Amino acid sequence: MAAPAPTLDGLPVPLERDLFLRTLVRELATVLEEVVGLDEARGFVSLVGRRMGEQIDSDYRNALGVDRLTPEHVAAVLVDLKTRIKGDFRLVEMDDDRMLFTSTACPFAEKVDGRPAMCMMTSNVFGTIAADNLGYAKVELGDTIATGASTCRVTVHLRPTAAAAAASGQEYFGDA
Repeated sequence: MAAPAPTLDGLPVPLERDLFLRTLVRELATVLEEVVGLDEARGFVSLVGRRMGEQIDSDYRNALGVDRLTPEHVAAVLVDLKTRIKGDFRLVEMDDDRMLFTSTACPFAEKVDGRPAMCMMTSNVFGTIAADNLGYAKVELGDTIATGASTCRVTVHLRPTAAAAAASGQEYFGDA
């Protein structure tokens, strides 16, 4: 006769869905960075981010009952989506040419440490939503928590101005 299975309820094992999924994404990014290199890993994460951005954009447009988001909507959506996934993004400045966001918390929490490829999720989700609604975006990832900064600083350029051209970052184009 087999011994009864031990009771595992209450064991101090730090495992639940959110932690599991954040760890999964970190390990995928780690494997990609190690196997294909940082630049290629960013490319793969960018593809996922683009798809996520398209879905999130569609969800917000449907919820708002609009065909396109205004610049004010885009800024509010970017802050709201990060809040919903436990990021602490704030809109610091906004004008006709750019939106500047800061964050003191990454949705990936400590799992983003040392994995800058994961920042391409933010770049692509922000860039996709902005460009698909406003026609153009260039997302500049300034300081990032992933690289050891205490805050993230993300600029979304809304027009291909001289400042946008001088900024490092990824460009996104929409049909707006």
